[in-house]
Amino acid sequence: MHFLPEAIDDYILEHSAKEPEFLAKLNRETNHKVLQPRMLSGNYQGRILSIISKLIAPKSILEIGTYTGYSALCLAEGLPKDGMLHTIDINEELHDFQQKYFQASEFKNKIRQYIGDAREIIPKIDSKLDLVFIDADKPNYPAYFELIIDKMNSGGLILSDNVLWSGKVVETLKAEDESTRALLEYNKMLAEDERLETVILPIRDGLTLSRVI
Repeated sequence: MHFLPEAIDDYILEHSAKEPEFLAKLNRETNHKVLQPRMLSGNYQGRILSIISKLIAPKSILEIGTYTGYSALCLAEGLPKDGMLHTIDINEELHDFQQKYFQASEFKNKIRQYIGDAREIIPKIDSKLDLVFIDADKPNYPAYFELIIDKMNSGGLILSDNVLWSGKVVETLKAEDESTRALLEYNKMLAEDERLETVILPIRDGLTLSRVI
């Protein structure tokens, strides 16, 4: 969902960094071969993830929700020589697709893939984190936050995607809408947590930046 008029969206894209050809190829193949291609971060958000990562130069990144690997490759652009990106996805059917692009990239030795339930995998990752990107199943956002917060370095950044949920966060909550309920709880958690400085950006479906104090 876009929260700005289409003409403004188009102008922003025209005057922002262009999508690298390698990622454009991944984008096209995702749209041709994978279900729900709208889950891909895409050119504009991908360039945002890239520039944030480059500004931080994180030694350790955690991504919850790999999908086809587009956002992981964008985030990896900011890794220093000794940096590592850990990326988790529950869908084992996408593993080979991810591997194809990870191994063909310049970051092949800096990306570590995990398949399974992130709630079980995160505690096993023995690393302090500088940057986290959460873009997975919405009902578990609060649980993911609780698992990562004590692993964050001071000054680290937590990025949370889809926090506006197509505008449903300001609509009447339906009793059966578990995802919106979880996001309302999650957004409140981030806004009120004294360990964080949080802002929501109305980018695509909402992107939260939470800096660990």
